[in-house]
Amino acid sequence: MSFQAILALEDGSVFYGRGFGKEKFDVGELVFNTSMSGYQEIITDPSYKKQIITFTHPHIGNTGINNDDNESNQVHSSGIVVNKFCEKPSNWRSVKSLEEFLNENDVMAISDVDTREITTILREKGALNCCIGSLSKISEKDAIKKAQEFDGLKGMDLAQVVSTRDEYIWNEGVWPENKKTRDSNMVVAYDYGIKENILRLLADHVGEVKVVNAETPFEEIMKFSPKGIFLSNGPGDPEPCVYAIDSIRKFLKEGVPIFGICLGHQLLALAGGAKTYKMKFGHHGANHPVQDIESKEVFITSQNHGFAVDEDTLPSNIKTTHISLFDKSLQGIEFKDTPAFSFQGHPEASPGPQEIQSLFKKFSTMVKDYAET
Repeated sequence: MSFQAILALEDGSVFYGRGFGKEKFDVGELVFNTSMSGYQEIITDPSYKKQIITFTHPHIGNTGINNDDNESNQVHSSGIVVNKFCEKPSNWRSVKSLEEFLNENDVMAISDVDTREITTILREKGALNCCIGSLSKISEKDAIKKAQEFDGLKGMDLAQVVSTRDEYIWNEGVWPENKKTRDSNMVVAYDYGIKENILRLLADHVGEVKVVNAETPFEEIMKFSPKGIFLSNGPGDPEPCVYAIDSIRKFLKEGVPIFGICLGHQLLALAGGAKTYKMKFGHHGANHPVQDIESKEVFITSQNHGFAVDEDTLPSNIKTTHISLFDKSLQGIEFKDTPAFSFQGHPEASPGPQEIQSLFKKFSTMVKDYAET
């Protein structure tokens, strides 16, 4: 059931459209995503906590929702913005519509708005705070006010908000086979907002994965005698996550192999002495070219981040391994004096290209070498 809806930006821009999903209002940082498919994986990615996603692809909802593609157990985005919404999905795996899924997760969406104009505004002015809502729940004046009152993601620690509360073991590989790992090398994955396909690939390439809360201290982890430490993706600003940075510094001194992705990449860099910054509008999509500095090989990658590591602040014991060919921002680092490396983008894809999944093989080699020492 649709309803009259509004999208109000902090700069005073207002868009009216047709609402679907939960009839409510919410606030968040407005970003745009250029992926042409994979909306189910995108909206269930915990990295989108406190963000409202504008999809640049004009048709969303065509394939419905299936039982296999969630990257977590819920929708984390505060809302979605689309040009055209497909009410009647057609796909052999579909079990429900996008609208039904959003209702179940208490999330609102707006359609029939000019997403190209919205994207242009965000590219020119940067990511903006916004309010999405039903006009039966909030007025234009109040929606603009709510957008302007939202604090934004700078300084916001969201990793502890989305992290698992209980430890658990993951040993299921990539679908459709979902084979359970037979490797005995156990690694610990810090859940700052981890995606399930990361866990599948870790199980496939490395071994059994013990997933722990974001704030689990170094001393507790070492009781498990892990053969490797994985630092996951996640939402928000990395700098307030001092609990994570402190533990990572201790792992670096211990010499346990470390692999970080997205937020985990930023936290590893901070632990090594580098600095991070808030990007203008971030990287969100599945078509981003990244270059390997040594081989000069170019990979098309999936990206989702609004913060980045400042390459100019890297200490002498950390080298740059990858850069973005869009804006030359830092995409990968590796320590010269301990087995630790990280990547800003998403080698696990889901959605997106799988060209750089070789990073999981690299981590696997590090773990096996460490286990044999």
